[in-house]
Amino acid sequence: MRQYIHLIAILILAVSCTAELPKDSKLAQEPANVFPDNNGATLPPNIAPMNLRIDNEGDDYITHIHTKADAKGIVVKGKETDINTDQWHKLLQSAKGDTIYTTVYVRHNGSWTQYPELKNPVAEEEVDPYISYRLIQPSYVDYEDIYICQRRMSDFEEKVIYDNRDFSVDASTGQCVNCHAYQDYNRTGRMQMHLRQHQGGTIIIDGKEQRKMNLKTDSTLSAGVYPAWHPTLPLIAYSVNSTGQVFHTRDTQKVEVIDYGSDLILFDMNTNKVYDIDCDPDEYETFPAWTPDGQTLFFCAAHYEQQTDNIDNELDDGFESLRYNIYSRTYNTQTMKFGDKHTVLDATALNKSASLPRVSPDGKYLLFTLGDYGQFHIWHKSSDLWVKDLQSGDCYPLTEANSPDVDSFHSWSSNSRWFAFSSRRMDENYTRLFIAYFDKDGKAHKPFVIPQEDPEWNILLLKSYNVPELSRDAVSISMQDLHHCIYETEGENAVYKPNPTAIVNLDGTTGASPKKPVDGTSGASPKKP
Repeated sequence: MRQYIHLIAILILAVSCTAELPKDSKLAQEPANVFPDNNGATLPPNIAPMNLRIDNEGDDYITHIHTKADAKGIVVKGKETDINTDQWHKLLQSAKGDTIYTTVYVRHNGSWTQYPELKNPVAEEEVDPYISYRLIQPSYVDYEDIYICQRRMSDFEEKVIYDNRDFSVDASTGQCVNCHAYQDYNRTGRMQMHLRQHQGGTIIIDGKEQRKMNLKTDSTLSAGVYPAWHPTLPLIAYSVNSTGQVFHTRDTQKVEVIDYGSDLILFDMNTNKVYDIDCDPDEYETFPAWTPDGQTLFFCAAHYEQQTDNIDNELDDGFESLRYNIYSRTYNTQTMKFGDKHTVLDATALNKSASLPRVSPDGKYLLFTLGDYGQFHIWHKSSDLWVKDLQSGDCYPLTEANSPDVDSFHSWSSNSRWFAFSSRRMDENYTRLFIAYFDKDGKAHKPFVIPQEDPEWNILLLKSYNVPELSRDAVSISMQDLHHCIYETEGENAVYKPNPTAIVNLDGTTGASPKKPVDGTSGASPKKP
């Protein structure tokens, strides 16, 4: 009986708190001032509630969210909406292929104002269920407060995959964690991430098993840096980079990240062997990316011929001279042999520099960023999203998705209809996560910032979202297992294979490309100390 009475009380309270639409209101000419401004953005039918904050001056606020099929929809009170997740998803399903309408009412000085409807088209296709990212302070020296997190797209559930603070005692035990990446949208359960500094190494996760690798050898420039999983084979292509920072004194972009040397290697996780792919000393290769069939490897490269014995000074002063094109090499999965190098995009001919090529899962489009120079475009206000139609050869900017500020790191949804990217369009300092629809005609639609339970969280969270990666399946590895792998295992050393039949050099010979320092003797590419 007590339970019955308690239930009745809850129902009475719920009914008494139900918001009702104003019966009398005047219609405003201008839309309501809301944050975030997602008006016109196309939504996936499985996205979390699009909560918003109403910034018009008022004493009371009511928001009505509805569709043509469900005119009653959802009615919520308050300056900040708190939309019921179940009701929202029911409404989304009724709007697939159609539109969700949001009407804002504000009462001020005793009278209600109704603002014009905000409209959000709803696509038929879903976005991948999960997105992971690194949360990092926009600092240049502090790396001891970093998370890698995973967010479920249909609601607000966030899981911490790794938190480097849990294992750092002082500066001597600090770690930088970066470059989380999945094979085939994590459908295979294979993932990798890097730990730098204390107890560092590359963590290779294969289902429930994990191991730590040291990918640096005496014959390679560095350990693996930017990864690209082969879509089906136990192979990861990496760039190996000698990277440094230069700080601007008269530029609002603050910092320049420069590669003083970079090559490409291939890591076989079954044999622990690494092979050269491209290591021409005058070509700075970086950001590898496989095609969905695994038969072609795309990458960026800048041509630069060292003039002195100090490459650091040369590029510190001449960083704007580094402009990257996009190239490709075929890969035979049977013979494990790479083919010749081909130019995919001559960005230098446009007086631009390309970065981060990513091929759509249907194999039709190449998504990349284009900036004025360099390859670390998360700092470049000139950075915009572009695509190349791999069938027609057409190349064009994604105007609807771009902004006047930084638009950079991106990843495709597994159905090729969505992509996630980072942008600084909100405040010019912090990168936020945005999702954009990419239709079958190769056109991007207006993006939306990833929804939050509290809409102000996109302002209050003083961290940047870094490396957004969409995935089909959730990461299952636990923090405890990662801790055991990182701190309680010594790790394995990769073995360099100097003359693999898998490699064909630019001159047609096999084996590692010869590297010549400035003095003319044979040796490794220049390394930054």
